[in-house]
Amino acid sequence: MRLLALLVSIALSPSAATAAGAVPFDDTWQEQRFSMFSSNRYDFGEDRLTVQSDGTVSLVWARLPEASWGVQSASWRWSVSRSVPPTDLRRKGGDDRNLALYFVFLPVAEARAAGRSNIRRLLDADNARVLVYVWGGAEGQPRLQASPYLGPRGMTVALRPAGTGTADEAADLAADHRAAFGTAPGALVGVAVSADSDDTATVIRAEVADLLLR
Repeated sequence: MRLLALLVSIALSPSAATAAGAVPFDDTWQEQRFSMFSSNRYDFGEDRLTVQSDGTVSLVWARLPEASWGVQSASWRWSVSRSVPPTDLRRKGGDDRNLALYFVFLPVAEARAAGRSNIRRLLDADNARVLVYVWGGAEGQPRLQASPYLGPRGMTVALRPAGTGTADEAADLAADHRAAFGTAPGALVGVAVSADSDDTATVIRAEVADLLLR
């Protein structure tokens, strides 16, 4: 998956949620492609997002308003009916995964100062911290793994290995942030969803629903 670090641009999009509660999958979400020739298909419903990935990769993202910056946990339901094979989530360019949910944090002062800064300026922000919850990878993998794209700013949280099924998830964002980065989280400025099948040239059919912030 190429240029995954661009996900921090979610701090630039319109608001998508209230301080706590459901995050609607509506027209405030925007797609970020990593190649002009590679894009997933996303179908938005009020409470669910369906994803089709055919040897492609991209993500969709939405900014959270300041009222949501203090959120400490999240829950969601996700399902996969067609899956990529197991991969090594630590391998840059070989880490296909069915679904990934990103939660992006900035220090409060930087979140306020960022405003609508361009993406290059945000990519230079050393203090961004990203938790990436993943359905993919191989059996027996560590739960916390360093992101091959984000360096010290990102941590992969492997929840389920590659395969099909349906699951409900509950993430303690504050606890995972402390475990990943050794500090309490800053402001939760944005969320994103991606699917990645380009390295294995396979197919994903998946859905995320009932994304709640608490």
